[in-house]
Amino acid sequence: MAPAPSKQELPAWGLALAGSAGALVANSVVYPLDLVKTRLQTQVKRNAKDTYVDEEGHVHYDGTMHAIRHIVEEEGVSGLFNGLAGNLIGVVSTNFAYFYWYSLVREMYHARVDSKGTSTAVELSLGAVAGALAQLFTIPIAVVTTRQQTQRKGERKTILATAKEVIDQDGLAGLWRGIKASMVLVVNPSITYGAYERLRTLMFPGKSNLAPHEAFLLGALSKMLATIATQPLIIAKVGLQSKPPPQRMGKPFKSFQEVMRFTVERDGILGLWKGVAPQLIKGFLVQGILMMTKERVELLFVLLFRAVRKMRQEQLEKLAKIAAEKVEQGKAVAAGAVMQGQAVAGGSTEKAKAVAAETAEKAKAVATEAAEKAKSAVKS
Repeated sequence: MAPAPSKQELPAWGLALAGSAGALVANSVVYPLDLVKTRLQTQVKRNAKDTYVDEEGHVHYDGTMHAIRHIVEEEGVSGLFNGLAGNLIGVVSTNFAYFYWYSLVREMYHARVDSKGTSTAVELSLGAVAGALAQLFTIPIAVVTTRQQTQRKGERKTILATAKEVIDQDGLAGLWRGIKASMVLVVNPSITYGAYERLRTLMFPGKSNLAPHEAFLLGALSKMLATIATQPLIIAKVGLQSKPPPQRMGKPFKSFQEVMRFTVERDGILGLWKGVAPQLIKGFLVQGILMMTKERVELLFVLLFRAVRKMRQEQLEKLAKIAAEKVEQGKAVAAGAVMQGQAVAGGSTEKAKAVAAETAEKAKAVATEAAEKAKSAVKS
């Protein structure tokens, strides 16, 4: 009976591909919630005497459902998917980078420090390192996507046009706006995947492969915990990466602390958790679908790797068989050389035998070496 497929058979890039595939599926499904969440997080609280329209003519949203209804009425259903292309590029690249670095640093830790297991603190630390490395390479895509999500009807621009706008306003460094907040926010995926691994050992001990509903449940619960803990930092990052609100008179925020101060002054302390409802719903669905898809894709990759390895082994065994046949042919040639030497040399039989024997040994050595190489290749 074949052993159960295990993700330990996959290289780092295989795990990274599985993670990015899960992210692609999950974020495609719930993207409208991500857009609504961003718009809720970037709007300033409306005072009782204010109208529902701000200085730029944008309607103030009262909540998730109000935002969805108004976007559909004013921009059509397509308005809920504004910036989708940039978002998917961002989540795929971010998740590929994260899972790639996470699997590498985890493997290095087990190989050099502790091969038995990892504590919760170690899981969080490994996740933070992987998250920081991923953010360095992918934050420009997040900046452009956030800008696109806050563009209303009539303001929409392509990914390249939005990137050019950012560079024109803030220089090339503008594409890395919010890098400090993003680096602090690496604790979010760190908490998420750290909690996932911990909950997995607690809820499903000893189970190497999870059922789809089990992976969904673990992913959703772990993401909810991380979101509640880091929502104020998410607000700060979105504020840094989006266009400044009208009250700022076009002046961009300089730091995530400045965004948080502005938010508390205008919206109160609870303003640091504005947009948390769609954020939680989005996180619940995205992480659940992501981990469920990731687990399935990992198993498919493992089975594919096994099939490729089996085909390669069969080919190498054929090569080994051919090499063995060459050995036998070499022996036959050597024996023929002995016979010919005896016939030609007549009285010099002993000399002919020696020459033929030497030739036979050389032929045997060459053939044996070829066979050994083929066998070692099969074993590897």
